[in-house]
Formats: sequence, C-alpha cells, structure tokens
Amino acid sequence: MSAGDLHVIVLAAGQGKRMRSARPKVLQTLAGRPLLEHVLSLAAGLGARETTVVYGHGGDQVRAWGAERPVGWVLQDPPRGTGDAVRKVHEQHPAQAGAVALILYGDVPLLQAESLGALLEAARAGKLALLTQVLEDPAGYGRIVRDAAGQVQAIVEHKDASAEQRALREVNTGILAAPADALQRWVAGLDCNNAQQEFYLTDVVAAAVREGWPVVASHPGHAWEADGVNDPRQLARLERIWQRFQADRLMEAGVRLADPARIDIRGVLQTGRDVEIDVGCVFEGEVSLEDGVVLEPYCLLRDCHIGAGTRVRAYSHLEGAHTDAACSIGPFARLRPGADLASAVHVGNFVEIKNARIGKGSKANHLSYLGDADIGSGVNIGAGTITCNYDGVNKHRTVIGDGAFIGSDTQLVAPVTVGAGATLGAGTTLVSDAPAGKLTLSRAPQRTSVNWQRPTRQR
Repeated sequence: MSAGDLHVIVLAAGQGKRMRSARPKVLQTLAGRPLLEHVLSLAAGLGARETTVVYGHGGDQVRAWGAERPVGWVLQDPPRGTGDAVRKVHEQHPAQAGAVALILYGDVPLLQAESLGALLEAARAGKLALLTQVLEDPAGYGRIVRDAAGQVQAIVEHKDASAEQRALREVNTGILAAPADALQRWVAGLDCNNAQQEFYLTDVVAAAVREGWPVVASHPGHAWEADGVNDPRQLARLERIWQRFQADRLMEAGVRLADPARIDIRGVLQTGRDVEIDVGCVFEGEVSLEDGVVLEPYCLLRDCHIGAGTRVRAYSHLEGAHTDAACSIGPFARLRPGADLASAVHVGNFVEIKNARIGKGSKANHLSYLGDADIGSGVNIGAGTITCNYDGVNKHRTVIGDGAFIGSDTQLVAPVTVGAGATLGAGTTLVSDAPAGKLTLSRAPQRTSVNWQRPTRQR
C-alpha cells in the first residue's frame, strides 16, 4: 500500500465562538497562513490521493477561500459531532478497498508529518492507530482507557468519564488513522447516547475492540503539535511556539539571531552561511538570504532574494526584490516588486524603487523614487530625483546610461533616455532625451532684485 491510497479527512465545521470573530476559526491566521491552509499543506505533503474538508459554520467564507484548491467539500449542517462529520464524508465519498483514512482537524495547524509516520504505518498494517498525549492536567480531554495488559480498550470523553477514569493522564488528540472501509463501518454504527447527545468519533475505538481489531497509540514528536486553537490567547501562544521552533532551526543551521524570541517567519526562509538577523525582522512568502547577509532591526522582506554580503539597514521594506552581492539598502528604504539590483548598488534612506533594474555600483542615497527604469552601472542619483513614469493612463520607462550623473531634485518625465556619461543639472525637469557626455539642465536664469526690501509689520 502506498501514500496514494491515503484519504485525508479534515474536520473544520466548528463555529469557534471563543474567537469572537466574524471570520471562521479555521481561517484565522498563524505564521501568515490560515489554520486550514497549514493542515491542507500537511495533507499534500503526505501524498494524499484524496483530501476532503468537512465545513459548517461560516461555510460560504470557507468555500470561497478554498474554491481553487484541489480538495473535496462536505457540509455538516447541523453539527452533530465528529463521528457524524466522518459519516457524512463516507456518504458522499465511499471508502475504497485497501485505502487508509487519516482524520485531521482544521484548527490543529502545527502537526508535523514525522509524527504521523507510525500512525499511517499501523493503519496500513490493518490496525486502528491513535495519536495520544500524556498531560499533567488532562481536564477536558477524552481519556485513553487501557486494560491490564496495556492494550487500548476505549476513549471516554471527560464529561462521560468516571472519577477513576478522569484520573488517567493519557488523552486523545482526536487524530487517528485506520483502514478506510473499517472506519466507514464503525462510524455507521455510532449512537449519540452520551452527555452531549452527539456522535463521537472516539467511540470507534470500542467498536474496533469488539471486532477484535488491534488498537495502537503513538505520541507526537513535540507536545504542541496536537494543540488546537479555540481562542485568541491559544492562537497567540501557538504563534510564538512555532516562531521559536523555526528560530531554533535557523540557529542550528548557523544563523545568528539577536533575539530568537523576536523574529517572525510567515512563509519559507532559506539562509546561507554567516547570516545575521537583528530583532523584529519579518519574513513573508519565499525569502532567500545568501552568505553573509546582515539584516538590521525591523525589516520586512516578502518574496525576495538577497545576494551575498548585502546589508539591509533598519526599517527597510522589501517586496518582490532581487539583489546581487554586496549591496547596501536603507535605512527606511522601500523596494517594490521588480526591483532588481546588480552588485554593489547603494540604496539609501527614503528611496523607493519599483520595477527598475539598477546596474553595478550605482547609487541612490537619498529621498528618491525610481520606477519603471533601466539604470546603468556607475550612475549617481541625486537626492529628490523622481522618474515620472505615469501619465495618468499608461506607465513609461526611463533609461539612464552608464556613468550618468543625475543632479538633485531632478524629474525625468518618461519616456526619456539619458545617455552614458551625461550630467543633469540640479533642479532639471527632463522632458526629452539628454545626449551622452553632455550637461543638460532646465534651470531658470537666476536674478537678484537690488531694490527689494523685506516687508515689515504695519503698526
């Protein structure tokens, strides 16, 4: 049996009243992604042949979010328990012979694939496999009941447990795997004779034991993997746990973090050797930092590649940007999508770059906007320079040749070309091409009024 025989069922119908939000609980975000997206990514990573999401409260929002995702959808309305949710899945997607069913939860976002290996292996061997934990305080959790030989016999929900059973510390996480046809048969036979008058998925354990099926249990690699989210405090707690877990992995790889408690990775971060990251940096999407990159405090990088030896100074915002080696960026710089910096480029404070290529060794050190531009190597961009790329309808490009010198407070009204080695005098508004190697300026003649007197206040 292969991973292709796996059917993942994600239970995501809960209302999440304690979140006190108009957004469904499974669409609340952790590490920049909805809780449900974390779970679906896990299912995809396991190579599931089929993934089915059971939804209920806020169903329109959940379906709209997942409209383009390759998963099946089953509505549970009204909600009548986890056993009823799985039964509804089988009504629409009957179990296939030889397949394995894995039950996950849309509000349990941090489960790792490594913790499911033993469950799936046991299920493929014809066993009912449970993910359990041993807690110091098991209040509120279903207890794992074992016989004298240590074999799992049943799961008893906290509300239905006796005093003796409530003293047990091994608890059910709700995550289980089993042969799909057997699970289908067990949930079909469930009843709701319990304190909440719901169909408990946990009752399949007793059904399996009655039929003589072996029931086994394993624990997750980290205790927090099976933690669910019910309110904003739990969400914030898991956020920090996950961020610290990622920070530890970075430091194991040699990254120097000024404070591992003050970093946020909301996507995928790849790093080379001798990378240094100061406090408060946020990474979104896919970000790669080559060897020797230094990030000063409070930078945000989204979908960027930063070349070796580059320093990004404090409070800079980079999105969709690419740099070659040894660049200097910021502080307070903004690189927008399409910003492409060759090696040794300097981008200083309050400089914004969008959809522009800047050649080797060029500098724009102060207070400039460079959009829709092709700038050569060795160019100096003076303070206050603007490429006027938008005419109100269309975008136009500015081309600046190698070695050009652009004086301060210059406006380049695109489309326009500045030739190699040209100089634009400060205050120039360039509306036509500037020839290579020449000085071009549009400055009004300076004059002094010798008879002028400063006004005085009238009494």
